[in-house]
Amino acid sequence: MKQITRSILSSAYRVAKSGKLKALFVSLDCLNELPENNMCKGCQIIYVTRREPSEMEKFFPNGIPNGLTVIHLPKIDMTRMSQVKMGILLALYKQMIKLGDRVVFVTGLPEMEILDSILVIDTAKESEIITTQGLNGFSEQVNPEVFQTVINFAIELGTRGREGKPVGTIFVLGDEEKVLQLSKQMIINPFKGYTEEERNIFNTELRETMREFAAIDGAFVISGDGLVLTAGRYLGAASHESSVPRGFGSRHIAAAGITAMTEAVAIVISESTGDVRIFKNGKILMEIEKSGY
Repeated sequence: MKQITRSILSSAYRVAKSGKLKALFVSLDCLNELPENNMCKGCQIIYVTRREPSEMEKFFPNGIPNGLTVIHLPKIDMTRMSQVKMGILLALYKQMIKLGDRVVFVTGLPEMEILDSILVIDTAKESEIITTQGLNGFSEQVNPEVFQTVINFAIELGTRGREGKPVGTIFVLGDEEKVLQLSKQMIINPFKGYTEEERNIFNTELRETMREFAAIDGAFVISGDGLVLTAGRYLGAASHESSVPRGFGSRHIAAAGITAMTEAVAIVISESTGDVRIFKNGKILMEIEKSGY
Protein backbone atom coordinates (compact mmCIF):
# COMPACT_ATOMS: atom_id res chain seq x y z
CA MET A 1 0.00 0.00 0.00
CA LYS A 2 1.38 3.40 -0.93
CA GLN A 3 2.59 5.68 1.83
CA ILE A 4 0.08 8.43 1.07
CA THR A 5 -2.78 5.98 1.48
CA ARG A 6 -1.36 4.76 4.80
CA SER A 7 -1.09 8.36 6.01
CA ILE A 8 -4.63 9.20 4.95
CA LEU A 9 -6.03 6.10 6.67
CA SER A 10 -4.04 6.78 9.82
CA SER A 11 -5.39 10.34 9.92
CA ALA A 12 -8.94 9.11 9.31
CA TYR A 13 -8.64 6.65 12.19
CA ARG A 14 -7.47 9.41 14.52
CA VAL A 15 -10.34 11.67 13.45
CA ALA A 16 -12.88 8.88 13.99
CA LYS A 17 -11.49 8.06 17.40
CA SER A 18 -11.07 11.62 18.68
CA GLY A 19 -14.50 12.66 17.45
CA LYS A 20 -16.18 9.46 18.68
CA LEU A 21 -17.68 9.04 15.25
CA LYS A 22 -20.07 6.21 14.46
CA ALA A 23 -18.50 4.73 11.33
CA LEU A 24 -15.55 4.92 8.97
CA PHE A 25 -16.40 4.53 5.26
CA VAL A 26 -13.48 3.55 3.03
CA SER A 27 -13.48 3.34 -0.78
CA LEU A 28 -12.28 -0.22 -1.35
CA ASP A 29 -11.66 0.52 -5.03
CA CYS A 30 -8.73 2.74 -4.04
CA LEU A 31 -6.94 -0.08 -2.21
CA ASN A 32 -4.88 -3.01 -3.44
CA GLU A 33 -4.83 -4.60 0.03
CA LEU A 34 -6.80 -4.21 3.22
CA PRO A 35 -5.43 -2.04 6.05
CA GLU A 36 -4.85 -3.52 9.48
CA ASN A 37 -8.22 -4.18 11.05
CA ASN A 38 -7.11 -3.25 14.58
CA MET A 39 -6.26 0.37 13.74
CA CYS A 40 -9.80 1.67 14.30
CA LYS A 41 -11.02 -0.07 17.44
CA GLY A 42 -14.50 0.93 18.56
CA CYS A 43 -15.49 2.36 15.17
CA GLN A 44 -17.54 0.46 12.59
CA ILE A 45 -15.69 0.06 9.27
CA ILE A 46 -17.81 0.12 6.11
CA TYR A 47 -16.12 -0.54 2.78
CA VAL A 48 -17.76 0.91 -0.32
CA THR A 49 -16.98 -0.67 -3.68
CA ARG A 50 -18.07 -0.98 -7.30
CA ARG A 51 -16.44 -4.41 -7.56
CA GLU A 52 -18.65 -7.44 -8.08
CA PRO A 53 -19.18 -9.70 -5.04
CA SER A 54 -17.17 -12.38 -6.87
CA GLU A 55 -14.16 -10.04 -6.91
CA MET A 56 -14.08 -9.76 -3.11
CA GLU A 57 -12.11 -12.98 -2.57
CA LYS A 58 -8.88 -11.07 -3.13
CA PHE A 59 -9.62 -9.03 0.00
CA PHE A 60 -11.66 -11.55 1.98
CA PRO A 61 -10.51 -15.08 1.05
CA ASN A 62 -12.21 -16.49 4.15
CA GLY A 63 -15.31 -14.33 3.92
CA ILE A 64 -16.00 -10.90 5.38
CA PRO A 65 -14.96 -10.93 9.07
CA ASN A 66 -17.10 -9.67 11.92
CA GLY A 67 -16.96 -5.93 12.38
CA LEU A 68 -16.59 -5.19 8.67
CA THR A 69 -19.35 -4.36 6.21
CA VAL A 70 -19.23 -4.06 2.42
CA ILE A 71 -21.67 -1.91 0.42
CA HIS A 72 -21.79 -2.60 -3.32
CA LEU A 73 -22.39 0.31 -5.68
CA PRO A 74 -23.27 -0.03 -9.39
CA LYS A 75 -20.24 -0.86 -11.53
CA ILE A 76 -20.15 2.44 -13.40
CA ASP A 77 -18.24 5.70 -13.14
CA MET A 78 -19.68 8.13 -10.59
CA THR A 79 -18.38 11.36 -9.12
CA ARG A 80 -16.70 11.05 -5.75
CA MET A 81 -19.60 12.88 -4.13
CA SER A 82 -22.10 10.52 -5.78
CA GLN A 83 -20.21 7.56 -4.30
CA VAL A 84 -20.28 9.24 -0.89
CA LYS A 85 -24.01 9.94 -1.21
CA MET A 86 -24.79 6.38 -2.30
CA GLY A 87 -22.68 4.81 0.43
CA ILE A 88 -24.26 6.86 3.19
CA LEU A 89 -27.79 6.50 1.79
CA LEU A 90 -27.54 2.70 1.64
CA ALA A 91 -26.00 2.57 5.12
CA LEU A 92 -28.91 4.64 6.44
CA TYR A 93 -31.44 2.52 4.57
CA LYS A 94 -29.94 -0.73 5.90
CA GLN A 95 -29.80 0.80 9.39
CA MET A 96 -26.02 0.39 9.66
CA ILE A 97 -26.02 4.00 10.85
CA LYS A 98 -28.78 6.34 12.05
CA LEU A 99 -29.78 9.81 10.94
CA GLY A 100 -27.77 12.19 13.11
CA ASP A 101 -24.68 9.98 13.32
CA ARG A 102 -21.39 11.60 12.39
CA VAL A 103 -19.16 9.53 10.14
CA VAL A 104 -15.83 9.70 8.28
CA PHE A 105 -15.63 8.92 4.57
CA VAL A 106 -12.23 8.26 2.95
CA THR A 107 -12.03 8.24 -0.84
CA GLY A 108 -9.54 8.81 -3.63
CA LEU A 109 -8.46 7.78 -7.13
CA PRO A 110 -9.27 4.13 -7.98
CA GLU A 111 -7.18 4.14 -11.16
CA MET A 112 -4.10 5.05 -9.10
CA GLU A 113 -5.06 2.97 -6.03
CA ILE A 114 -4.61 5.99 -3.78
CA LEU A 115 -6.75 7.39 -0.98
CA ASP A 116 -6.37 11.15 -0.86
CA SER A 117 -9.48 12.71 0.74
CA ILE A 118 -11.14 12.65 4.16
CA LEU A 119 -14.70 13.89 4.70
CA VAL A 120 -16.35 14.24 8.11
CA ILE A 121 -20.13 14.15 7.67
CA ASP A 122 -23.00 14.83 10.05
CA THR A 123 -25.84 12.87 8.43
CA ALA A 124 -28.49 15.16 9.93
CA LYS A 125 -26.97 18.43 8.69
CA GLU A 126 -25.18 17.72 5.39
CA SER A 127 -27.85 18.88 2.93
CA GLU A 128 -25.53 18.24 -0.04
CA ILE A 129 -25.60 14.54 0.85
CA ILE A 130 -29.24 13.95 1.70
CA THR A 131 -32.40 15.99 2.26
CA THR A 132 -33.37 14.77 5.71
CA GLN A 133 -36.88 16.23 5.67
CA GLY A 134 -37.94 13.41 3.34
CA LEU A 135 -36.55 10.58 5.46
CA ASN A 136 -39.56 9.80 7.67
CA GLY A 137 -40.54 6.17 7.19
CA PHE A 138 -37.85 5.80 4.55
CA SER A 139 -37.03 2.13 5.04
CA GLU A 140 -40.38 0.83 6.31
CA GLN A 141 -42.05 -0.05 2.99
CA VAL A 142 -39.25 -1.53 0.90
CA ASN A 143 -36.82 -4.36 1.64
CA PRO A 144 -33.28 -2.86 1.80
CA GLU A 145 -31.92 -5.35 -0.74
CA VAL A 146 -34.76 -4.51 -3.13
CA PHE A 147 -34.04 -0.80 -2.78
CA GLN A 148 -30.31 -1.31 -3.38
CA THR A 149 -30.94 -3.50 -6.43
CA VAL A 150 -33.34 -1.01 -8.03
CA ILE A 151 -31.24 2.08 -7.30
CA ASN A 152 -28.15 0.37 -8.72
CA PHE A 153 -30.12 -0.66 -11.81
CA ALA A 154 -31.48 2.88 -12.21
CA ILE A 155 -28.00 4.39 -12.05
CA GLU A 156 -26.69 1.90 -14.61
CA LEU A 157 -29.65 2.64 -16.89
CA GLY A 158 -29.17 6.39 -16.50
CA THR A 159 -25.50 6.09 -17.38
CA ARG A 160 -25.59 3.56 -20.20
CA GLY A 161 -29.11 4.09 -21.48
CA ARG A 162 -30.70 1.59 -23.82
CA GLU A 163 -28.76 0.72 -26.98
CA GLY A 164 -26.62 3.78 -26.31
CA LYS A 165 -29.58 6.18 -26.18
CA PRO A 166 -30.69 8.13 -23.06
CA VAL A 167 -33.62 6.63 -21.16
CA GLY A 168 -35.92 8.40 -18.73
CA THR A 169 -38.28 6.45 -16.48
CA ILE A 170 -39.71 6.09 -12.96
CA PHE A 171 -39.54 3.18 -10.51
CA VAL A 172 -42.13 3.32 -7.70
CA LEU A 173 -41.30 1.00 -4.79
CA GLY A 174 -43.55 -0.10 -1.95
CA ASP A 175 -47.12 0.72 -0.79
CA GLU A 176 -48.13 -0.89 -4.05
CA GLU A 177 -51.86 -1.26 -3.37
CA LYS A 178 -52.32 2.46 -2.82
CA VAL A 179 -49.99 3.34 -5.70
CA LEU A 180 -52.09 1.22 -8.06
CA GLN A 181 -55.28 2.85 -6.77
CA LEU A 182 -53.90 6.32 -7.52
CA SER A 183 -52.59 5.51 -11.00
CA LYS A 184 -53.85 3.94 -14.21
CA GLN A 185 -52.50 1.69 -16.91
CA MET A 186 -51.42 3.39 -20.16
CA ILE A 187 -50.71 0.15 -22.04
CA ILE A 188 -51.51 -3.53 -21.54
CA ASN A 189 -49.54 -4.65 -18.49
CA PRO A 190 -46.49 -6.46 -19.95
CA PHE A 191 -45.85 -8.35 -16.69
CA LYS A 192 -49.34 -9.77 -16.24
CA GLY A 193 -49.51 -13.57 -16.24
CA TYR A 194 -45.87 -14.22 -15.35
CA THR A 195 -44.81 -16.12 -12.25
CA GLU A 196 -43.40 -14.39 -9.19
CA GLU A 197 -40.00 -15.88 -9.90
CA GLU A 198 -40.03 -14.41 -13.39
CA ARG A 199 -41.07 -10.99 -12.03
CA ASN A 200 -38.58 -10.90 -9.15
CA ILE A 201 -36.22 -7.92 -9.30
CA PHE A 202 -33.31 -10.15 -8.29
CA ASN A 203 -33.76 -12.11 -11.52
CA THR A 204 -31.02 -10.72 -13.79
CA GLU A 205 -32.90 -11.80 -16.92
CA LEU A 206 -35.86 -9.69 -15.80
CA ARG A 207 -33.67 -6.59 -15.60
CA GLU A 208 -32.82 -6.92 -19.29
CA THR A 209 -36.56 -7.04 -20.02
CA MET A 210 -37.07 -3.94 -17.86
CA ARG A 211 -34.34 -2.18 -19.81
CA GLU A 212 -36.45 -2.66 -22.95
CA PHE A 213 -39.71 -1.52 -21.33
CA ALA A 214 -38.00 1.57 -19.85
CA ALA A 215 -38.32 3.15 -23.29
CA ILE A 216 -42.13 3.35 -23.03
CA ASP A 217 -43.94 6.15 -21.22
CA GLY A 218 -45.12 5.59 -17.67
CA ALA A 219 -43.73 4.13 -14.47
CA PHE A 220 -42.71 0.72 -13.18
CA VAL A 221 -44.52 -0.28 -9.99
CA ILE A 222 -42.55 -2.68 -7.79
CA SER A 223 -43.71 -4.23 -4.54
CA GLY A 224 -41.74 -3.76 -1.34
CA ASP A 225 -40.48 -7.34 -1.55
CA GLY A 226 -39.26 -6.96 -5.13
CA LEU A 227 -42.01 -8.14 -7.51
CA VAL A 228 -42.43 -6.05 -10.65
CA LEU A 229 -46.19 -5.55 -10.85
CA THR A 230 -46.51 -3.43 -13.97
CA ALA A 231 -44.89 -0.98 -16.37
CA GLY A 232 -46.38 1.87 -18.39
CA ARG A 233 -48.30 3.16 -15.36
CA TYR A 234 -49.62 6.75 -15.52
CA LEU A 235 -49.07 8.67 -12.26
CA GLY A 236 -50.47 12.00 -13.44
CA ALA A 237 -53.49 11.86 -11.16
CA ALA A 238 -51.14 12.12 -8.20
CA SER A 239 -49.16 15.15 -9.44
CA HIS A 240 -48.21 17.72 -6.82
CA GLU A 241 -46.22 20.33 -8.72
CA SER A 242 -45.62 22.73 -5.84
CA SER A 243 -43.12 20.40 -4.13
CA VAL A 244 -40.83 20.13 -7.17
CA PRO A 245 -38.17 22.78 -7.88
CA ARG A 246 -38.61 24.82 -11.05
CA GLY A 247 -37.12 23.31 -14.18
CA PHE A 248 -38.07 19.70 -13.55
CA GLY A 249 -40.40 17.88 -15.92
CA SER A 250 -43.47 15.68 -15.67
CA ARG A 251 -41.63 12.58 -14.38
CA HIS A 252 -40.32 14.44 -11.35
CA ILE A 253 -43.70 16.05 -10.71
CA ALA A 254 -45.37 12.63 -10.90
CA ALA A 255 -42.78 11.10 -8.54
CA ALA A 256 -43.28 13.90 -6.03
CA GLY A 257 -47.03 13.49 -6.23
CA ILE A 258 -47.21 9.73 -5.78
CA THR A 259 -44.77 9.75 -2.85
CA ALA A 260 -46.66 12.64 -1.21
CA MET A 261 -49.89 10.62 -1.31
CA THR A 262 -48.45 7.19 -0.40
CA GLU A 263 -45.65 5.63 1.62
CA ALA A 264 -43.81 4.65 -1.55
CA VAL A 265 -40.29 5.60 -2.65
CA ALA A 266 -39.83 6.77 -6.25
CA ILE A 267 -36.61 6.69 -8.27
CA VAL A 268 -36.52 8.91 -11.36
CA ILE A 269 -34.02 8.82 -14.23
CA SER A 270 -33.74 12.10 -16.12
CA GLU A 271 -33.89 11.51 -19.86
CA SER A 272 -31.95 14.70 -20.60
CA THR A 273 -29.00 14.15 -18.22
CA GLY A 274 -29.14 10.56 -16.96
CA ASP A 275 -29.07 11.86 -13.37
CA VAL A 276 -31.04 9.87 -10.80
CA ARG A 277 -33.25 11.42 -8.12
CA ILE A 278 -34.90 9.65 -5.20
CA PHE A 279 -38.26 10.92 -3.89
CA LYS A 280 -39.94 10.26 -0.54
CA ASN A 281 -42.82 12.12 1.12
CA GLY A 282 -43.20 14.34 -1.93
CA LYS A 283 -39.64 15.66 -1.78
CA ILE A 284 -36.31 15.01 -3.48
CA LEU A 285 -34.37 12.95 -0.98
CA MET A 286 -31.14 12.70 -2.97
CA GLU A 287 -29.65 13.48 -6.38
CA ILE A 288 -26.99 11.26 -7.95
CA GLU A 289 -25.16 12.86 -10.85
CA LYS A 290 -24.07 11.00 -13.96
CA SER A 291 -20.35 11.60 -14.36
CA GLY A 292 -16.88 10.09 -14.25
CA TYR A 293 -14.20 10.90 -11.74
